[in-house]
Amino acid sequence: MTSLSTGTRPAGNAEATTDDRVHDADAQDCLAMQSMLGIVGRRWTGAVLLACTRGARRFGEYRHLVGGISDRLLSQRLKELESLKLIEREVIPTTPVRILYHPTDSGRELVEALHPLISWGSRHMPREIPSGVPRRAPGP
Repeated sequence: MTSLSTGTRPAGNAEATTDDRVHDADAQDCLAMQSMLGIVGRRWTGAVLLACTRGARRFGEYRHLVGGISDRLLSQRLKELESLKLIEREVIPTTPVRILYHPTDSGRELVEALHPLISWGSRHMPREIPSGVPRRAPGP
């Protein structure tokens, strides 16, 4: 049996086990994917990030684009995305103070990577949630 990473046979006479064929890179890729899905799959977070890359800057614009989100939860998601360095917050010292949010390069790159999933969802997912399907994802 050959090694998946080098194309060579494993040392000794023993055949490689399934565990031998699982590479650190594969495990790291799985962790990276789970981490990313944990972020964008969290209730409202993906929609807030998408709204940011589509031009939302002020709180009210996010509230309009991400229909159904509460002010408290929107504020929480904006803070989380800022702490993850996916968006940046700009304070403009006017009266009243204006706060704007902009996507970072990393945030734009993440949304760009999600475009195939967004397109797939637009084609294959129902526009309305069928009865009997929970309307909310678990967690805050």
